[in-house]
Amino acid sequence: MKVVAFNGSPNEKGNTYYAIKMVLEELEKEGIETEIVHIGGKPIRGCIGCEKCRKNKDEKCILPDDGVNECIQKMKGADGILLGSPVYYSSIAGTMKCFLDRTFYVAGGNNRMLRHKVGASVVAVRRCGGMPTFNQLNNYIGYSEMLMPDSNYWNVIYGEEPGEVLRDKEGMQIMRVLGKNMAWLMKLVENGKGRVKEPEAEGKLSMNFIR
Repeated sequence: MKVVAFNGSPNEKGNTYYAIKMVLEELEKEGIETEIVHIGGKPIRGCIGCEKCRKNKDEKCILPDDGVNECIQKMKGADGILLGSPVYYSSIAGTMKCFLDRTFYVAGGNNRMLRHKVGASVVAVRRCGGMPTFNQLNNYIGYSEMLMPDSNYWNVIYGEEPGEVLRDKEGMQIMRVLGKNMAWLMKLVENGKGRVKEPEAEGKLSMNFIR
C-alpha cells in the first residue's frame, strides 16, 4: 500500500512539511510506502472551467503541462492521499487551491477515480485560520467519496518559524494519532476487498436552484 502526500506550502521544509512527516512516519511503521510531492513552490494556474477533462475522459487537464497530470496519476495509483497546507488569510495557500481544484475535478469526472481511497488533511498555522483551512481541504476529500480517518482533535498544528511545530506537543500527538488511524483504516479497506461488498457507485446528479 502507498500514501502520496501533497505539500501545499511554498516553503518546502516548513511547518506543513513537518506535520506531513509526522503522519507519514506512523504509516511507515505499519509498512506503508509514502511519498511527498511539493506543490507549493510550483507555478500552477487555476481551473478555467472548460470541462474538457470530463468530455475527453482521458484523466488529464488540457492546460499546459505543469506537473498536474503526473500528480493525477500518482493519486490514482495510491491507496491513500494526504493533503497539507499552511494558512493564508484563513484559507488554503493559493497554489495548493489551484492544484486541488484541477486534480479533484479531473478525478471526479473520470470514473470518480478517488472513490473509497483513504484521504486526510493537515494544516500548519501561526495563530488563527486553522479550522477554516482544515474544513476547506476536507471538502475535496468528502466530494470524492473518499474515506476519512480522524485523530483525537482537529488536524491543526501551530508554529511560525520552520520547525516550531515540534514544540506543539498536542499538535504532534494529533499528527501521530492521525497516522495510526489512517494506517488502520487503509488496512481495513484492503482486507475487506473481496469480502465485504462495496456499495455501487451512483451517477452524479447535478442541479441548480434557479427556476
